[in-house]
Amino acid sequence: MKPCLFSLRMKVRDYECDLQGIVNNANYQHYTEHTRHEFLLSKGVSFADLHQRGIDAVVARMNMVFKQPLRSGDEFICTLNIKKEGIKYIFLQDIYRASDEKLVFTSEITTVTLINGRLSDCEELNTTFNL
Repeated sequence: MKPCLFSLRMKVRDYECDLQGIVNNANYQHYTEHTRHEFLLSKGVSFADLHQRGIDAVVARMNMVFKQPLRSGDEFICTLNIKKEGIKYIFLQDIYRASDEKLVFTSEITTVTLINGRLSDCEELNTTFNL
């Protein structure tokens, strides 16, 4: 596994698999989103609280590469790194199967921040992320 800023261990649930017996591709998006929210919580920031205060981080672009499938019962580790380009926060997220640490999924997720509905730089998140 590559070094990362944050990681979260999870387990595949039966209902996340398709007829082929592998995790449906849409669930990888859920795994990465959940990891981003847990990362925020680890920094003392609640995604819901940000929204209540008019700060909405929204996904603007996703680039995903599927390397190997996960199956029901597999434990996996979702990792997160972050960089900033202008007003964009770019999350570099990988998923590794826990049993052998093989890379199963890699993604680059670009988010932007709307403050009271306007596209803006967010000093609070800049400080939270040390960017």
